[in-house]
Amino acid sequence: MNQPDASLYDLDPAALRALLVDWGQPPYRARQAWADAYQRLAPSYDAMTDLPLALRQRLAVELPFPAVEAVRTQRAEDGLTRKALLRLGDGRTIETVLMQYERGDDGRARNTVCLSTQAGCAMGCVFCATGQGGFERNLTPGEIVGQVVHFARILREDGAHITNVVFMGMGEPLANYDATIAAVRTMHDPDGLNIGARHITISTVGLIPGIRRLAKEDLPVTLAVSLHAPNDVLRRRLVPTQRHTMAELLAACRDYFAVTSRRLTFEYALIAGENDSVEQARALGALLRGLPCHVNLIPLNPTPDEHYRRPSRARVIAFQRALDAVGIPCTVRVEKGVEIAAACGQLKGPKLQSAGAIS
Repeated sequence: MNQPDASLYDLDPAALRALLVDWGQPPYRARQAWADAYQRLAPSYDAMTDLPLALRQRLAVELPFPAVEAVRTQRAEDGLTRKALLRLGDGRTIETVLMQYERGDDGRARNTVCLSTQAGCAMGCVFCATGQGGFERNLTPGEIVGQVVHFARILREDGAHITNVVFMGMGEPLANYDATIAAVRTMHDPDGLNIGARHITISTVGLIPGIRRLAKEDLPVTLAVSLHAPNDVLRRRLVPTQRHTMAELLAACRDYFAVTSRRLTFEYALIAGENDSVEQARALGALLRGLPCHVNLIPLNPTPDEHYRRPSRARVIAFQRALDAVGIPCTVRVEKGVEIAAACGQLKGPKLQSAGAIS
């Protein structure tokens, strides 16, 4: 199937204004439509009652309202994690996760959406359910933004709002670079969803051209790089599509910090008997020494492929302590949504057998 036609969420403010002015509308109509879409979270053009009826009717015909439909929503046992199966306009499905965190020491509650940027993934990480399912297509900017809007509407019912966004769902964000950055700009726009760039994290398996482009965007987002190994041989086995060496990747990361002054996050999925030894932790620490960073350790989450397993708690703690001992800040990720397959590496967007919606 071809990429879907542009929708309202695919346009930035300038493009929307140019379109409406070309239709003979005053520029302020674009500002109204933008505010309706992202501040008032209008569910349809019919709800944009500050726009003239004739304009709403034309918009509905010529600029479709985003087609991101919730088919099923699952809640984790903690009541704070929800996974939505969303159907796109062409029938393909993706999964998106809302993770809520109670107020911390700073008094702030966090509501984080984990976004997908592709239907499927071509990176082929051997321990990831998305990678095992193969690649279908890139998402449009509007399909990415639509995931945030979906959960923003739900939170609004409780008087809450989205505070953080992580591009860690299905797909490789930097392999769909233009759509990812367009979506980030819409989310970051003060007149749009108004999510601070420093509360947005883009995760990558290490696409160096994308990392270098991102450094020049003047968007102070957090870059999270999935390493998963302390050497080239093991990394190429776990992430078989990657041909850059660790030295090349870390050079790009150092350049990213030099340009942005933003501390990097490195993600490391701990896999029993593969990359979880104390010796491998020390090797990882030697690689990262001197680079302002934080390592996020992720004990492997279960997927349909049972060949790869999660290490014991004792081995996880030993790995963490070995990194701490060489001065590398690290934490073990707090698990959320494992029992509903909503955690890291578990999303897959299953094929639909029926169109019925389940909540």
